[in-house]
Amino acid sequence: MPRRNLENRNIRKIFKSGKCYCISLPIGMVRELKWREKQKLQVKRVRGGLSVKDWKK
Repeated sequence: MPRRNLENRNIRKIFKSGKCYCISLPIGMVRELKWREKQKLQVKRVRGGLSVKDWKK
């Protein structure tokens, strides 16, 4: 699979997995945020989109 152009690297598609809708995240962003597999995240609807943040107790 060829690599994406630099300007298109962060463009993603929504896909369905079972009953959930999913998106893949760029690995560079995940590493930069130090997120790990099975980590809990808070998803919040904001004006014009979504906000995804690390979950705090």
